[in-house]
Amino acid sequence: MPNQTIKTPCVGLCSTVYGDLVCRGCKRYHHEVIQWNGYNADEKQAVWLRLEQLLVQVMASKLEVFDPHLLRQQLETRKIRFVPNQSPYCWAYQLIARGARVISKLEAYGLALLPEFRERNLTDLRDAIDREFFLLSEAHYERYIAPGFLKEAFGPALIATV
Repeated sequence: MPNQTIKTPCVGLCSTVYGDLVCRGCKRYHHEVIQWNGYNADEKQAVWLRLEQLLVQVMASKLEVFDPHLLRQQLETRKIRFVPNQSPYCWAYQLIARGARVISKLEAYGLALLPEFRERNLTDLRDAIDREFFLLSEAHYERYIAPGFLKEAFGPALIATV
């Protein structure tokens, strides 16, 4: 797959320019945002896969996709952009992110909220999903990425003293 055919996860709300280590828009790490155009296809796919796994984790804890074909049809009919080879839970996120204010019955889209979320306003739920997705991305960064950057910058001696 040529390097240019893998689109960026950017959603146009970059917060890394303000010093965030994890973008509040697309949830990529600051170095991924900066270096994206230099990444090869495998590196880009790895970023997309991590984002997908974290988002699926959040979405599956809030709702069920009981009819992925209906969901896909609704997204296409409403011209809501989604990545076809991603999980239907990522598709559900795109639907809720774009339509939280106008959707009255999620069942018409092949989705059902889990019982503990059925009384929540869909706009509030969308915001909660986005916050949780960000917090998971941030926790993943702090656990797996930041220690490597510290080691590269300051050597193993600093890590041993922290």
